[in-house]
Amino acid sequence: MKTETIGTKTGGRIGANWNPENETFWEAEGKRHARRNLLISVPALLIAFAVWQIWSVVAVRLNDVGFAFTSSQLFTLAALPGLTGATLRIFYTFLPGIFGGKNWTVISTASLLIPSIGIGFAVQNPETSFTTMAILAALCGLGGGNFSSSMANISFFFPKKAKGTALGINAGIGNLGVSTVQFITPIVITTGIFGAWGGVNQQLANGSDVWIQNAAFIWVIPIVLVTIAAMFGMDNLSSAKQSFKDQAVIFKRKHTWIMTWLYVMCFGSFIGYSAAFPLLIKSQFADLNVIHLAFLGPLVGAAIRPFGGWLSDKLGGAFVTFWDIIVMIAATFGVIYFLNANNFTGFLIMFLILFTTTGIANGSTFRMIPFIFPAKEAAPVLGFTAAIGAYGAFFIPKIFGWSIATTGAANLALYLFIGYYAISLVITWYYYSRKNAEVKC
Repeated sequence: MKTETIGTKTGGRIGANWNPENETFWEAEGKRHARRNLLISVPALLIAFAVWQIWSVVAVRLNDVGFAFTSSQLFTLAALPGLTGATLRIFYTFLPGIFGGKNWTVISTASLLIPSIGIGFAVQNPETSFTTMAILAALCGLGGGNFSSSMANISFFFPKKAKGTALGINAGIGNLGVSTVQFITPIVITTGIFGAWGGVNQQLANGSDVWIQNAAFIWVIPIVLVTIAAMFGMDNLSSAKQSFKDQAVIFKRKHTWIMTWLYVMCFGSFIGYSAAFPLLIKSQFADLNVIHLAFLGPLVGAAIRPFGGWLSDKLGGAFVTFWDIIVMIAATFGVIYFLNANNFTGFLIMFLILFTTTGIANGSTFRMIPFIFPAKEAAPVLGFTAAIGAYGAFFIPKIFGWSIATTGAANLALYLFIGYYAISLVITWYYYSRKNAEVKC
């Protein structure tokens, strides 16, 4: 491997004295290494999100190909990856600092082969038990865990002035994995693209053939390719190495818990709505054939996230977050209004606005963290807040399921979410946005 001098020490492509805050170093050496690691991190994270959210689309199709699961069981399958993914994120937060960012990216990306191959075989047999399906759904949480380690790793590569944009790109394009899986699954399951290797087809009630296993098998080759790219193209930063004890100091910081609350507000909403949206559309507008439009929500939410980071670099993260929450509350009321009117067009528009606000706030809150915390603490805080925020992928589908089962509509769930957003608005204003705020960021 070529050895280059960076700072005053050498060590592979990147030496021990990594210092992106030094403008001379950044322009001469740091920028190109940071961009290379980001370039590989982005597709790795996109694939991770796709695997994490496979069940948001597979669950919708299971009963169409011979399974006989209840509505509650289907919502549970869509929610379980959120539960395990969020829990894994807590641990993944600290692993890049312990094992090295490159090393952990290779391991965590390769692990996605387990649920991808397992689901591909399991869905071909309608006799597969709900327990087996639940285990496979839980294993998709491996993809969810990757976000925390990825964001913690990338944060070390960029200076403060560029963190909002860099983290927004990594997370935003990574989040596109949700809409990607929801967009391509209806396409890839319509043909036997893997031939005999991909298994036999299933038949729908209308007589058309589908290969539902393709929803999982389609990710196997990309996982292998990105794992190889990470192995040879990414770097470990010796300056980023920290023990768990060193990183655990974040749990003593008040603002760790405040920012965690705020990230649940935005990312918890984004990933929770993403997991529930297809089933929500199917349950609330059963007479319409519009399930194929579900990918639009995660698409706009993910695509706008880099803009949220960039805008926050220009205007300030707290300022953007505060006004974004106001629009979020208004959009949620709009969703309720059009649900009551049984107007799908209005419902979809309001939900797309809601997804947009979650994406912008995802970017703005993650721009706030590097300004609230020193660099060594900011990385684990980014990962930990992402971990807790990811529980939205479990609780939001479950709350929607509970609301529909209890009242026959999703309104009650949406009112609860509005209450959370209102509290978040006050917190943002008090701690970060008002004139004499404790931390202006």
